[in-house]
Amino acid sequence: MLAGLIGGYRSSIAYHVAMLNLPESIAKRIGLFGLAVLFPGMGALHFASTDSFIATMPAYLPLHLELVYLSGMFEIAFGIGVLVPRLRRHAGYGLVLLLIAVFPANVNMALHPDQFLADGVSAAALYGRLPFQLLLIYWAIWATRPDPVESLDRMC
Repeated sequence: MLAGLIGGYRSSIAYHVAMLNLPESIAKRIGLFGLAVLFPGMGALHFASTDSFIATMPAYLPLHLELVYLSGMFEIAFGIGVLVPRLRRHAGYGLVLLLIAVFPANVNMALHPDQFLADGVSAAALYGRLPFQLLLIYWAIWATRPDPVESLDRMC
């Protein structure tokens, strides 16, 4: 009886993993799961530590609170979306657009380090965020782009 339950449990896990239609490449699988952990986690912080995100916003942008909530919501949605096969590519593009949209906040932090150095953030970290955004953009594109073999299979 117990063996039957355990066997059914294993096949259930295998079924759900198969439903994710993960890429063949282990690196891409890790990349997808990394995005699916990083972005929803950061998105949740937009709601838990709202004031710290509002502080990064450039003064010229309106509706700081609403934009922080909106960006957090999109980080969560797109981060989860990369695991849904039908949404994966679009979620990747959404992450790219989101990273471009929040880039002014990173520039604002680098241009006004005095506001953030008091919180224990180093100047190197403030400037390091700028090229890191490019790395995140590349990661989102690379991990959510179908493998060439997958693309050919869909055409046939």
